Amino acid sequence: MTARLHARELTLRYGERVVSTRLDLDIPDGKFTAIVGPNACGKSTLLRAFVRLLRPAEGAVRLDDREVGAYPAKALARELGFLPQDPVTPENIKVRQLVGRGRFPHQSLLSTWSTVDDQAVAGAMAAAGVTELAERGVHELSGGQRQRVWVALVLAQQTPYLLLDEPTSFLDITHQYQLLTLLARLREQGRTIVAVLHDINQACRYADHLVAMKEGRVVAEGAPAEVVDSALLKEVFDLPSIVVPDPVTGTPMVVPTL
Repeated sequence: MTARLHARELTLRYGERVVSTRLDLDIPDGKFTAIVGPNACGKSTLLRAFVRLLRPAEGAVRLDDREVGAYPAKALARELGFLPQDPVTPENIKVRQLVGRGRFPHQSLLSTWSTVDDQAVAGAMAAAGVTELAERGVHELSGGQRQRVWVALVLAQQTPYLLLDEPTSFLDITHQYQLLTLLARLREQGRTIVAVLHDINQACRYADHLVAMKEGRVVAEGAPAEVVDSALLKEVFDLPSIVVPDPVTGTPMVVPTL
């Protein structure tokens, strides 16, 4: 397994509250990594550290053996696309304008908006299913529609890495599966996907590499078929369950026995 992006001996904290201590994690290149675990276990905090929104108290996140903090902002944004859990929408902005902001890392003081930018924005909106919303104000949209617009913004960045914190939030079940299918397709095209997911069955179906966290530490990682079993579900989620093959994909499917 090759990994350009990795964390080493990472200690993360908010003030005096320690979230993770001496955490190590490799993100396998060209794979779909799903991070799962109970609420407040450190999943979102870890993603924030990967994109340097949170500075580690100890240890480091490295991309190509260079600490992410050493990258110029635009250079890092050309590598890592990030969708936070609760993005803040600017006031009075239309969908096309917001998605267009994903092209900012590719702009310079001397460059002008180009046909390449137009194509990137159009392609991103089509992939996220928001083309028909292009001239709508973002504030007019439903939560699910806004979420898809933010996904389009990240896609417009055209980065080799996509890191998404609960990307299926606010989406109905059809759009959840459409988004995950899109991410799987991007993985097949060579992109590296990292997503925090709450639905363990969706994670097992779509991810190549699963990371299970609890209380700020990695409890297990590997291919879903290798790590997901009843013992893991009990340890991580305190959930009694059985694990059976998904009738469609053959991947692990968790059936609670509460």
